[in-house]
Amino acid sequence: MKKLLLSIALVAFTFAATAQDGKFNLGVNAALPTGDFGEISSFGIGVEANYLFDVSEGFQIGPSVSYINFFGETVGAVEFPSTGFMPLAAAGRFNASDEFTLGADLGYAIGVSNAEGGEFYWRPMVGYDISDKVMLQASYSGMGDLSFFGLGAMFAL
Repeated sequence: MKKLLLSIALVAFTFAATAQDGKFNLGVNAALPTGDFGEISSFGIGVEANYLFDVSEGFQIGPSVSYINFFGETVGAVEFPSTGFMPLAAAGRFNASDEFTLGADLGYAIGVSNAEGGEFYWRPMVGYDISDKVMLQASYSGMGDLSFFGLGAMFAL
């Protein structure tokens, strides 16, 4: 199942990369687990890539793929391992002003390392453009029962 989803993501990004009217973005994120997830994981880091197409003035949609690794914690005598997830999602972005962007990602997060199966993935976000090529982002993400706050930067290529 993981190979099938990864193949679909690769085909989607290959198709998107050959299109003329889209915008490719790469980003890095820091993640702070919340709730019970914060008890077994201290911190996470991630990378993200998306390719957004203009639907109308100020509104873009497109595919998004990420990888997020959460570092495990030791609770009492139990050591929880680091865990990795790969969210595959549809991304939507709305330019609320010249500097601010509102957005959401919806999709499926695949457990990659020390996690089995997958979960529904959702991520509302707000971005602040510090230049034409760099956006600072804040988000709150959920994958089933797991949730986390994220802070990061997205770079337009």
